Amino acid sequence: MGEAAGATVDVPTLDGIADAYLAHPDDGAAHPGVLFYMDAFGVRPRLRQMADRLAAAGYTVLVPNVLYRHDRAPLVELPERIEEQDRPALLASSPQATDGSVGVTGYCMGAGLALRTAGTYPHRVAAAGGFHGAGLASDAPDSPHLLAEGITADLYFAHADQDPAMPPEQIDRLDKALTAAGVRHDTEVYAGAQHGYTMADTTRYNADATERHWTALLDLFGRTLS
Repeated sequence: MGEAAGATVDVPTLDGIADAYLAHPDDGAAHPGVLFYMDAFGVRPRLRQMADRLAAAGYTVLVPNVLYRHDRAPLVELPERIEEQDRPALLASSPQATDGSVGVTGYCMGAGLALRTAGTYPHRVAAAGGFHGAGLASDAPDSPHLLAEGITADLYFAHADQDPAMPPEQIDRLDKALTAAGVRHDTEVYAGAQHGYTMADTTRYNADATERHWTALLDLFGRTLS
């Protein structure tokens, strides 16, 4: 791995300016773009650290504050370690990102955003990963899995076996929808992991599951992004 450089940037959108964290290899070259969707706690040091690690592997990574319409990150002040009681098209113009397809990764609610992005922008998204996702295949009329027919990307999902936000019936429903749509995908359930297992600033962090996620994510992007 090389060194990564990162900075806070402002991204113009139709609804105003979205603040985001942009990380990229510190070599002056353009690299494949990756859109990194935050979890419910928002853009913070842990997510910037994860983006830096992904960037050091050879990608230009953008972590948008998806709640920018409310305020810039952080929307709320968070402790250094989040306890249980604390829970409640953007890369196209970057000179650090190559033209062509992008990858997407998302965590918690971000996994649903990753799935929606893959289904909405099939001409742009080559790969999408979702980790400890929530409600990816619910009974809601706008559930993310209903976009399966539009997906052309390769997908990888890593669920936690101790995650009430993504129970076995939803995992099965998601897999069946993707299979019926002919979507290339891999699904794994990490034993002994809880919802939020990649987040080292929470009590649900699982180091083994997190390293397993890195191996799978880098393999996915390595196969699909150039």
